[in-house]
Amino acid sequence: MRTTLARTEPAALDLLGGDPRATAIATPTTSMDYAELAERIADRRAALGAGRRLVFLAGSNSSETVVTYLAALAAGHPVLLHAAGADGAAGLDGLIGRYRPDVVVRVGADGAAPEIDELAEGSRHVFHPDLALLASTSGSTGSPKLVRLSRANVLSNARSIAEYLELAPADRAATTLPLHYCYGLSVVNSHLVAGASLLLTDRSVVEPEFWSEFDAAGATSFAGVPYTYELLESTDFAARPHPTLRYVTQAGGRLAPERVRALARLGRERGFDVVVMYGQTEATARMAYLPPELAESAAGAIGVPIPGGSLRIDDTVGGGAPGEGELVYSGPNVMMGYAETGSDLARGPELAELRTGDLARRRDDGLIEITGRLSRFVKSYGLRLDLDRVERMLAEDGIEARTVGVDERMAVFVRHERWADRARAAVHRRTGLPPHAFDVHALAEFPRTANGKPDHAALRAHATLLRATDGAPAHAPRADASVADLRHLYAELLGRPDATEADSFTSLDGDSLNYVELALRLEERIGALPRDWPSRTIRELASGPSPEPAPSVEEGGRRPSRNPAPRVDRRRRGRRVARLETSVVLRAVAILLIVATHADVVQLKGGAHLLLAVAGFNLARFRLTGRGARPADERAARSRRVGGLLRSARALTVPAVLWIGGVALITGSYDPATVLLSNWMVPGSEAWSEQWQFWFLEALVWSIVGLAAIFSVPGLDALERRHPFAFAAAILAVALVWRYAAAGGITPSSPMRYALPAIAWLIALGWLVARSTTVPRRIAATAIVLATVPGFFGDPLRESIVIVGLVLLAWVTSVPMPGVLAGPIGMAASASMFVYLTHWQVYPPIEEVSPPLAIAASFAVGLAAWWAWGRVEAWARTRTRNGAARDRDGAVPSRASVTPR
Repeated sequence: MRTTLARTEPAALDLLGGDPRATAIATPTTSMDYAELAERIADRRAALGAGRRLVFLAGSNSSETVVTYLAALAAGHPVLLHAAGADGAAGLDGLIGRYRPDVVVRVGADGAAPEIDELAEGSRHVFHPDLALLASTSGSTGSPKLVRLSRANVLSNARSIAEYLELAPADRAATTLPLHYCYGLSVVNSHLVAGASLLLTDRSVVEPEFWSEFDAAGATSFAGVPYTYELLESTDFAARPHPTLRYVTQAGGRLAPERVRALARLGRERGFDVVVMYGQTEATARMAYLPPELAESAAGAIGVPIPGGSLRIDDTVGGGAPGEGELVYSGPNVMMGYAETGSDLARGPELAELRTGDLARRRDDGLIEITGRLSRFVKSYGLRLDLDRVERMLAEDGIEARTVGVDERMAVFVRHERWADRARAAVHRRTGLPPHAFDVHALAEFPRTANGKPDHAALRAHATLLRATDGAPAHAPRADASVADLRHLYAELLGRPDATEADSFTSLDGDSLNYVELALRLEERIGALPRDWPSRTIRELASGPSPEPAPSVEEGGRRPSRNPAPRVDRRRRGRRVARLETSVVLRAVAILLIVATHADVVQLKGGAHLLLAVAGFNLARFRLTGRGARPADERAARSRRVGGLLRSARALTVPAVLWIGGVALITGSYDPATVLLSNWMVPGSEAWSEQWQFWFLEALVWSIVGLAAIFSVPGLDALERRHPFAFAAAILAVALVWRYAAAGGITPSSPMRYALPAIAWLIALGWLVARSTTVPRRIAATAIVLATVPGFFGDPLRESIVIVGLVLLAWVTSVPMPGVLAGPIGMAASASMFVYLTHWQVYPPIEEVSPPLAIAASFAVGLAAWWAWGRVEAWARTRTRNGAARDRDGAVPSRASVTPR
């Protein structure tokens, strides 16, 4: 229904309710009173132009963003806030294309003048007089459907919130939520209306600097979604007092009652209140709140309606338990309606009440409690299943799970494969469904929306893809691997539910922790892998045998012969014979030779030097690739390459420094230079000592750092992409000159043969072998191996181990072996760095008793360390990605964190 525009005056909105001399906005370094804020709003109004114009504002939690937002409201310009930098077809660019704004304002770093881009003179739109604000629905930033909010919606909700929170000029809220999120914006609106102030920050609550700034500014509150409070549990928030903290608020999803009670108890001890709130973007922000005195006793309830609003339960909708029905809200903050195109901006109010889509009941104490979601039901085998209740029942059994419905079939997701059987049994016991009537899958992490809520849409898409492969488990070999099957494999092992068929191992930032396992699982599905598989897209791998990439014309090469990747036949289903990548086998063999030699079981040296060459081979394949899903421009491609190298260096350095440093603290056996992987830099080290034990890691880490420095130079990065083989040959030539100069000849003395100047050429040699994608190049690489390796040790047996390994890398793509050995060999290869790192402390006390036992113990400890570090790193990545690094305040990316399974 369209309404007649009865009046034409703009819906101007002034939210400034403070004394002109009172502080309105504070940052860690500056402050602004209400008088100055009003002046800056007036100046920004002039910059936005006369008349009413559609304004899109992209910014962060900065004073310039707040000033521009308030200026648009004061001038009557309908305004949409959006996350800074969130461009693209699904982001701000997509909304611009659909709604054709008249002005786009992009705010950069605080203190910098905003970029105001006028896309039209005057306005291209007709606006309803009441329209003031546009908002993306919670969790769907970039969705073409926007919520239309009036001046009365914004003002009434701000005043209601200020009333029940008892806001006063002395209050100061830290902006822990992004302003484009309706919850975050409601903090701004309610505090300014009440004459209070804001501490503007983009920091996360997990950062110590946030709390230092919070206390220094005398902030009195912060707001958080459920994930915010999960993050706080990993900090010292509970142990550190914050004298000015008066209250905290929570909304944006259900916080578990036990967490609410624990937070309320902490607040009672520390003197702050906990206010649980309930709302939707369609109600501007808030519809209900739980009075803080009830936070402990009534945890789990959403409480009572906000001032000026009312709630009722329509028990004709939902069909649940007696007294349960859809929650319906009425109040002056109910939206005008939705907008799907620019023409909808002329529409007037269309709703008298808001049907929330949530199921609720009124408790015996009169408080409202949400029991489920209307859309969160699935009917299976004649049973109507409430997915939210299934999740709660599983939680009661100690199983954290997410559930979605796909084609009237329930899919249950858990966070580890070992919980799958428990979850299946619990669902069967609790619901009566036969086990074959629902699916259970494991994910490394549950995806979340941009606002920190469970991303059910991502889970449904994932479950749909799994069903497309007939529900086959990820570890089952298939005779015909589909694109969907392989995409799921990448999503599971790399922790990337957002993986698409156009992605590759490289573009998804795969690393050595998941490289071997993914290679093994791909072998099970498509047979022998082409040597360049890390840079091939999922679609290319699923399409069957294909040639390796041809060299460019500038390289003078010709198209290589086909490198067949035979499909798995029915005989392979029994896993009698498996094929492992040659580099994987060499990693396992090399680490076995290293440990066995050190434990005096055999005397076959050269394994560590071979392992160094294999590391260079793999660096070239999936850190220096130029294929796959590349970034759109060369600068971004270079940044991605350098970033990948530095992440690889960090993945090696952090566990090594922690282990060596710990041993040094306990035993005093290692010098600081050894702990910092810099022993090769210490002058005067003319004899082998225990300080040289980690030479392998030193050489690898510093070589990777050196490569990152090389590829940070735009010209060199572009040159390598155009001439990969020639560039690798040139780097090898430089490294060989360095070797011969450092050694003073062909054969360096010990310990010089373990120092970076004398051994960096091995990494370069592995790199060259990886770039040998044609028969002539492989012949050339083999000739270089045969010319450079002999004489290095002065020990033909030792040199032959390195030579044989490099020749195999050049000519043999994969190695057949009994299927029962594939798993152990793959694990040994994956854990090789940790076995090398820890075996120095494991084998010496045991080899006197039993050398074979010393070998077994070294691998057992190394495998345990590898497994434990994988768990620690997955936890750290989750905290970093979802907390401080990307989405301040608990607004986390929907992609899951990387955890090898």
